Amino acid sequence: MLGDELRRARERADMTQEALSFEAGVDRTYISQLEHDKKSPTVDVLFRLCDAMGVRASQLIARVEKSR
Repeated sequence: MLGDELRRARERADMTQEALSFEAGVDRTYISQLEHDKKSPTVDVLFRLCDAMGVRASQLIARVEKSR
């Protein structure tokens, strides 16, 4: 669920996993694990990812909540 929304947000931002990882300061493989729901981000990492993609964390979480 969160992974799908992270991937959609990344794609809407026209970013590769590598570009997002660089901007957010996390490993590219970690982003892949997040997008495949194998890991869950900390709040700090979620904010860094959202900042890098230009999306508010609250918007992303609202989309996850709506899809439940």
